[in-house]
Amino acid sequence: MEERDVKRIVREGYGAIAGSGSSCCGPSRPCCCGPDPAKETSVRIGYSEEDLESVPEGANLGLGCGNPVALASLQEGETVLDLGSGPGLDCFLAAERVGKRGKVIGVDMTPEMLERARENARRGGYSNVEFRLGEIENLPVADNSVDVVISNCVINLSPDKPRVFREAFRVLKPGGRLMVSDIVLEEELPEAIRKSTAAYVGCISGAALREDYLRMIADAGFRDLEVLQESPFPIECLDSDPVAAGLLAEIDLPREEINRLLQGVKSLGIRARKPM
Repeated sequence: MEERDVKRIVREGYGAIAGSGSSCCGPSRPCCCGPDPAKETSVRIGYSEEDLESVPEGANLGLGCGNPVALASLQEGETVLDLGSGPGLDCFLAAERVGKRGKVIGVDMTPEMLERARENARRGGYSNVEFRLGEIENLPVADNSVDVVISNCVINLSPDKPRVFREAFRVLKPGGRLMVSDIVLEEELPEAIRKSTAAYVGCISGAALREDYLRMIADAGFRDLEVLQESPFPIECLDSDPVAAGLLAEIDLPREEINRLLQGVKSLGIRARKPM
């Protein structure tokens, strides 16, 4: 797919999610069951009950694949940038950790998500959180201005991941920290999956190979790179996740082969640092 087509598909897909409040749209999601599937998803991937109860209603759509705020070891007074901030869950959690002397900036390219995030911030009284319209390949943020960059299951959606990491490096202060939760692949996917729009919005077909993803971070200039967490794709949820159902409908492959391929889809928690 062309870069402009990828961005259109992602913008439309996540704009629809923002409007519908759907939470089951990616490979880290558990089966959509129970009274609050978004909450179930978030607890499963590392958020505490206290985290989820502390943010405004509607800030959590269950769209992540980890909890980068918990991994980032945020400190009071720091400035945090969230790449692909969605309805604002990680921004609001970060805001509580950095306090009134700190600042959190969320960047998202989907107007519907920004509208939802700004309303959540207004209702929650978050005076130290700001949401900006922009692409993560071209961040509307000054050089050397933030202490921590976080991102949750978003960079895999970018058609130019090396540029995303270069931008993250640019905006971080010397010694600043990168903390991302994201989807990677253990092996290349067949063309049928790579061309699937459902698989792209579901964070599968746009994902990079694990070794390529880690190399992109290092090539951007980051050091002290660590993989802190790893979890597999929940194959058992294919029959109940609506995006997974769309993926199965689009792809002309035996179910057994799809299961085998998805065993190579992993969620990683990654930490790195910009040198002093």
